[in-house]
Amino acid sequence: MRLSTNTMYEQSLTSILVQQESLQKTQQQISTGRRMLTPADDPVAAAQALNISQTESLNTQFAENRNNAKSSLSLSETVLGSVSDLIQDVRVEAVYAGNGVLTDSDRVTFANTLRGRLEELIGAANATDSSGRYLFSGFQGTTRPFTQTPTGVQYSGDQGQRLIQVASSRQIALSDSGTDVFERIKNGNGVFVTAAGAANTGSGLISSGLVTNPASLTGQSYRVDFAVVAGVTTYDVVNTTTSVTLSTGNAYTSGSAINFDGLQFDVQGSPATGDTFTVGPSTNQSLFTTIDNLITTLTASSTTPADHTKLTNGLNTALRNLDNSLDHILTIRASVGTRLQEIDSLQDAGEDLGQQYQQILSQLQDVDYARAVSDLNRQQVYLEAAQKSFNKVSGLSLFNYI
Repeated sequence: MRLSTNTMYEQSLTSILVQQESLQKTQQQISTGRRMLTPADDPVAAAQALNISQTESLNTQFAENRNNAKSSLSLSETVLGSVSDLIQDVRVEAVYAGNGVLTDSDRVTFANTLRGRLEELIGAANATDSSGRYLFSGFQGTTRPFTQTPTGVQYSGDQGQRLIQVASSRQIALSDSGTDVFERIKNGNGVFVTAAGAANTGSGLISSGLVTNPASLTGQSYRVDFAVVAGVTTYDVVNTTTSVTLSTGNAYTSGSAINFDGLQFDVQGSPATGDTFTVGPSTNQSLFTTIDNLITTLTASSTTPADHTKLTNGLNTALRNLDNSLDHILTIRASVGTRLQEIDSLQDAGEDLGQQYQQILSQLQDVDYARAVSDLNRQQVYLEAAQKSFNKVSGLSLFNYI
């Protein structure tokens, strides 16, 4: 078989171009650090790398969401900590205000101090996160949640919680409703609330009471009416919800337990004829109302023994409600802390996943430098051989042998 000169040239040139292409590709792999320069280099690995890259992007977004959630929740935790401190300070003021040596003017001074603490509390309840969204306004992040009005502090947010996706199957609340935090606080002992009648003239002080038989509780309201006849004090118990008198003529001893319908409390001191005490189901009372009621108690005149008794009953009620508020805020704060702890755990897991995704992508995409350099050296030898071969072939001529 005879080969034409043109054919030999074409074959030699094709061999050189193939070797140059291989060498150029290897050079690109080494310079970019990528084994796959185009999906055509390894279609299966390219498809896997695309899926892993998308999953890694989601993981990166979840990490950013977790950082945002952690920032907001950390601010909430800090605010709730300051509210806890404020409640304890107000409680100390309330205890000291009950000192019998203080005058009405002294207690008004305390009341003025508490007005400042109430303003401070409203400011804390209107705290914002780093992006300017209110922490305690529910879904309404741009709506100021609490405002002072002539009738008290009003809430303008809603009852929702803003959620953020922090993992593929986990959403977490990065805010809390102001109602849940500052308003849904049970008064009294959490089941029922006791109170002295506003028109009482005796020295009776009523306790907060306790539940002795939950199965007997009715959730209804009662009134205890006192009477003093010939130096003997008795009381009647009336169910004001059903208008049924439960008992009459009960002998009264200061500090002795009064029991009915699964609840128990006591009255200390000397109630006067016509004095009444009420018992009703606990209701939600905001922390703002509790402090406002305490201010009202401190600003009332206290010149007679009956006035002093009202002051003591009012302070006792305020202290109970402040304790309830503190427990409630601490519970909310614990919930925020739990969410922060979960975010830390998810962040650690997310970082581990990110490293795994990077390793898988590296295996699929990154070049093996040792092998690539070896291939480069081999391809250079092949190219030189092809070039020398071309020179030899192109130099063949019959005239060289004549």
